Amino acid sequence: MTRRHAPPSADDGPPPPARLTDVDALAQLSFVVQQHLQRRAASHELSLIQTRLLGVLRDRRPTMSELGVLLDLDKSSVSGLVDRAEARGLVIRAPDEMDRRATRVTLSDHGREITVDVTAGFTEDMSTMLGPLSSRDRTTLTSLIGRVLPNP
Repeated sequence: MTRRHAPPSADDGPPPPARLTDVDALAQLSFVVQQHLQRRAASHELSLIQTRLLGVLRDRRPTMSELGVLLDLDKSSVSGLVDRAEARGLVIRAPDEMDRRATRVTLSDHGREITVDVTAGFTEDMSTMLGPLSSRDRTTLTSLIGRVLPNP
């Protein structure tokens, strides 16, 4: 007697890696990366958007309107985000030296410490996740990702 297996159902979970489409693989990778970042952010009571704000400010002193473009947020959302970050002592607002009408946002010392900690932990998580890949595979992965990401 031959046994027939039931067709896979939605309850069977995701397909094994060998059967993933490129879209499925990217979606699952995105979920895993977001989970790691969210966990690191939560350890400092940060939301993902607050973490993105700190990440943008690591090496920039943008104006409020530039922040809106970088974070893809409208003006009122940027104001609220920066207000909350400033209230927590994470960022500092200062008038632009060239245009007093504009306000620039920078990391405070406390914000920089948190950014360094979140970045270090996230980097460790990603290094562990990429551990099974050879150095050559990592270089290839980085190159391929660079080809599909929009230009900054």
